Amino acid sequence: MKILVLVLAVFCFSVDANGDGQQGRRTYIVHMAKSQMPAAFQHHAHWYESSLKSVSGSAQIIYSYDTVVHGFSARLTAREAESLESRPGILSVLPELRYELHTTRTPEFLGLDKSSPSFPDSDPANEVVVGVLDTGVWPESKSFDDTGLGPVPSGWRGACESGTNFTASNCNSKLIGARFFSKGYEATMGPVDVSKESKSPRDDDGHGTHTASTAAGSPVDGANLFGYAPGTARGMAARARVAAYKVCWAGGCFSSDILAAMEAAVGDGVNVLSLSLGGGMSDLYRDSVAIGAFAAAEKGIFVSCSAGNAGPSSSSLSNVAPWIATVGAGTLDRDFPAYVSLGNGKNFSGVSLYSGSSKGTLLPFVYAGNVSNATNGNLCMMGTLDPEKVKGKIVLCDRGVNARAQKGWVVKLAGGAGMVLANTAANGEELVADAHLLPATGVGEKSGDAIKSYLFSDPNPTATILFEGTKVGIQPSPVVAAFSSRGPNIITPQILKPDMIAPGVNILAGWTGAVGPTGLAVDDRRVAFNIISGTSMSCPHVSGLAALLKAAHADWSPAAIKSALMTTAYVTSKNGRKLQDVATGKDSTPYDHGAGHVDPVSALNPGLVYDLTVQDYLDFLCGLNYTSNQINLLTRRNYTCDSSKSYSLYDLNYPSFAASFDSMSGGSTTIKYTRTLTNVGSAGTYKAKASPDSAGAVKIAVEPDTLSFSKAGEKKSFTVTVTGSTMPLNTNVFGRLEWSDGKTTVRSPMAFSWT
Repeated sequence: MKILVLVLAVFCFSVDANGDGQQGRRTYIVHMAKSQMPAAFQHHAHWYESSLKSVSGSAQIIYSYDTVVHGFSARLTAREAESLESRPGILSVLPELRYELHTTRTPEFLGLDKSSPSFPDSDPANEVVVGVLDTGVWPESKSFDDTGLGPVPSGWRGACESGTNFTASNCNSKLIGARFFSKGYEATMGPVDVSKESKSPRDDDGHGTHTASTAAGSPVDGANLFGYAPGTARGMAARARVAAYKVCWAGGCFSSDILAAMEAAVGDGVNVLSLSLGGGMSDLYRDSVAIGAFAAAEKGIFVSCSAGNAGPSSSSLSNVAPWIATVGAGTLDRDFPAYVSLGNGKNFSGVSLYSGSSKGTLLPFVYAGNVSNATNGNLCMMGTLDPEKVKGKIVLCDRGVNARAQKGWVVKLAGGAGMVLANTAANGEELVADAHLLPATGVGEKSGDAIKSYLFSDPNPTATILFEGTKVGIQPSPVVAAFSSRGPNIITPQILKPDMIAPGVNILAGWTGAVGPTGLAVDDRRVAFNIISGTSMSCPHVSGLAALLKAAHADWSPAAIKSALMTTAYVTSKNGRKLQDVATGKDSTPYDHGAGHVDPVSALNPGLVYDLTVQDYLDFLCGLNYTSNQINLLTRRNYTCDSSKSYSLYDLNYPSFAASFDSMSGGSTTIKYTRTLTNVGSAGTYKAKASPDSAGAVKIAVEPDTLSFSKAGEKKSFTVTVTGSTMPLNTNVFGRLEWSDGKTTVRSPMAFSWT
């Protein structure tokens, strides 16, 4: 069994890629109804070219697509785009989007620290190929050492492309493929500046190397960052092969390039597709990622995406299509404490990855806002601090706007001796460690407020920073990261998102040799490994875990793999308490953590799964009242919904349950869900248990409440009837449905909101 995993580790803004001033032209992605190609054309490419020439005598096709989408991309004026969209066979002409990157102990934390006999350690795991769509790859990283690996899998159809600072010889039996895609980027931004970045698969940023090694890096003993997080670094699917697809450049990641890379990767034969990108919510037929993901899922490819880094605001999710596994971020049980010790004897805990040490000497302590003439001086922006008032002192800077590590550089430039970085209300108590360029630590909002109170009240405030190294066994853990995007899903409230959370805070993984750990141009330090945070980090964890499950269960569909990860996820931390939300300090909810935190060992044997087919998704689109054209755009097929059939969004065989009730209904509302479970374990009888958190708000009935399975592959259906009472606007109620045979429990989260 050959399994290929594709990782797109980019995060996008929901902004159009602006034109470059060439007569008002910009890049558009043109979706074609391939089945409507006139008989006069022998090949779709000729039809695409003719269609383009009919509206523009000068426009050229940038990419032609035929796998994940049908159509092409080209530079057009707004008038040309409008004219083209009215022509026969054109489904849609959508402006390109520009995407931006968003940004050891993990295997042990997930229970993968030892070679579990349950997971394959050789074939077929050695046949897994992890593709990474990101900023490229640093091939010299030890995470891509191929010791002990056999020949390249025979089914691999990829390539190792040459370019600036990169040749085919940079690939080996671990890094078996490397491509780069820059036509869309260059069409808008101009030629890649090879004096600043490599026009090749080489990673000059670090993000791509980090995500690739997180998903499938080889084991590396003695990995650490400046002595922090020491141990053996290994990817989730450590025996897998890696293929890099570079789609992100200094000016961003463009959707025409991303679609071209997806097209190539699917053609190369991938089986898992992981995209750490997003740009808010939009109708599925207008979402290029959802469109490409549908094509991938249709071919049996597991699609995993980051939930986004726009938390803790509600309804801040990206990637909500039901054929995508949407992954939020949680913490590990590891921390990097660095304490602020004040002249009044009080100590406050923070975090830091500073590479040096502290003498523990109390130094003069000032607030940035008081040593600057700028209105935003408290943020320590470039050029805002007065060196005469900063030299030799520790400076407290407020978090926000500019990069955390850059604030420290601003303090250092002004002659400061150290920095305390204080969270504001936007980040609360979330602490993210940084490899600062001077002695520095980051503290939460409460500690920051207390420290400011001392600064403003003491006539001669002093402070010092003490670094404590690496601490493990931190509790509670995991907790939901404040930055992790949240539900509810406003596009389709009937689908609960995110689906799950995975480690995404302070993750150690491979890094580029081109830039320092902060990514700042002034950072001349070079490291083999770096520690960074984001849902870009949690997503490749799930990608690697999905690959392990596919290797162990070659016959499982993408939906079955997602179901296994969701129904075995846990919602209580190791100390027995419910998962916490670091943003609030209270229990997290399914809108924060979805089904819960992934547990790969349990997912290997989930007992039962909720499976899905392409027809199920087509019925779902009919339930959304999509037109035939919209369905064609999304699914690349002529499909008309049956007007005599009643389609219900609640009947999609999803591993979770969600609904939105009308707070103004004036009475109770009843919703019926239909689900089917497939036995992937041994024979057994499962009993249902529905547990609403608030009994007065909803009543839940399961029929039948007992399901007996005599063999693997057997399917049994049931219905869940939920009656919601009238509740005030913005009320949220949660619960769980569990099926248990006394040995295995199949868990599904339930979430209901009143709008």
